[in-house]
Amino acid sequence: MKHKTISLLIPVLFVLYTASFAQTLLPSARPNAAQQALIKRGYGMFIHFGINTFADVEWSDGTLPVEKYHPTQLDPDQWVRVAKEAGFRYVLLITKHHDGFCLWNSRYTTYDVAASPVKTDIVKAVSDACKKYGIQFAIYYSLWDRHAPSYREKDPQRYINYMLHQLTELFTGYGPISELWLDGGWDRRPEQWGIDQIYKLVKKYNPACAVSVNHTIVNEEGKRTFTRPSDMTQDNRYYFQYFPSDFRLWDPQLITKFDKKQYLHEGRSYYLPFEHTLCISKRWNWFQKSEQLPVRDLDELEELFYWCTDNDNALVVNVPPDNTGRIREYEANAAIALGKRLGLSPHKPLPRNGRFISFNRPASATSAWPAEKDRYDASHINDGKLDARWASKDTLASVELALDPAEAFNKITIFEYQDVKGLSDGFSQIRIPRIRKYSVDLLPPSGEWQTVYLSDEPMGDCKVIRFPKNYRARKLRLKILDASAPPSINEICVIRMPEGR
Repeated sequence: MKHKTISLLIPVLFVLYTASFAQTLLPSARPNAAQQALIKRGYGMFIHFGINTFADVEWSDGTLPVEKYHPTQLDPDQWVRVAKEAGFRYVLLITKHHDGFCLWNSRYTTYDVAASPVKTDIVKAVSDACKKYGIQFAIYYSLWDRHAPSYREKDPQRYINYMLHQLTELFTGYGPISELWLDGGWDRRPEQWGIDQIYKLVKKYNPACAVSVNHTIVNEEGKRTFTRPSDMTQDNRYYFQYFPSDFRLWDPQLITKFDKKQYLHEGRSYYLPFEHTLCISKRWNWFQKSEQLPVRDLDELEELFYWCTDNDNALVVNVPPDNTGRIREYEANAAIALGKRLGLSPHKPLPRNGRFISFNRPASATSAWPAEKDRYDASHINDGKLDARWASKDTLASVELALDPAEAFNKITIFEYQDVKGLSDGFSQIRIPRIRKYSVDLLPPSGEWQTVYLSDEPMGDCKVIRFPKNYRARKLRLKILDASAPPSINEICVIRMPEGR
């Protein structure tokens, strides 16, 4: 009987042991349980909805009257049903943005849905729908609160206590929460947010919940100098700005194909995956606008999915409801069509792109836009960074990429750099392509150049060329035949897709 008692105690002690250690991020070169869960789910739907939705703005300052919030056909079940049909593994809901308006009935503020004309507790409705459809539930919560009186008090702990009260409501009243996405930390010094207190509270209620703060990593410890995530190609070179954090965030940056996972805090190295954020809208808006806005092309969404979920990283795509309280049908269809094209299934690993055979191969161009440090050199077309680029100084130009003729390929993806026109809300934008006519030519292992693709239509955001057969070549050439301005390319990817894809 004594042995049986001891054996029964072992699991209990193990739970207590792991729970105590779960409150501290441990130095490691491998993912912990919370990070493993994040990597496994991998693909989520971001839902921006709140008082800003009814004012056609991305940010507001906490003074919009609660009466402004008035959805006429509110249907959170539809939001999560769309997520399920689109193959998303989790839903990441904005619970409170920088304006301080809360999408749940909070005891600590009157600036919430309970005080509005439509009193539905959105957090509960979405959490319940996630349980119904078998999807994990995650939340976004802004550290920066432009409405709460305690935010303006001199003692930062007063406002930290306010956040802890609200987060306790969220983590005790709405079932399991898989992720906490914190934002707005730029408005105060990192040490004034009580991140360690928030982390401890979250792990107390759910040790498997992954926690992070936007702009997680900096160049030097204690300083707010940043390197783009796509340039973070060395382990143990960069530092936590917000510690502890279970993963890295820098909305809306895209990381390199050669992303590294080891980051430093007080001389110790910690494993951190990255979670990307994208908008399904071409206009890059987070909160939905009254005007109907076009969605990204499926080709671009597919290639960005592969890029962002590769190398044990994650992606959330924003699909926001409009001011009726529903996701627009055409945006829902785009998300669902993407999931079907990818063949997403909750019981299968996330699909991967094919084998890239072009990274860091020798490249040359007829010209490059003059700049310091070879900023627009041809080498950027295959460096694995979507925010680096080759730019020509001439309107008509070509760029060549050396290939291994032993390597077969059947797909080429071209990300064109585009001019950007900002819109009045300060966030949304229109992307304007430059390239209007172009060809793709190959130099085979023996013989002369041959054109394998020719188009007299604008290249667009992301051009994907799928061939019905495999090619081998010593070189690939992109030849610009007509452009509205000197052409510029972020990345050319030459890919071998497996049979049947």
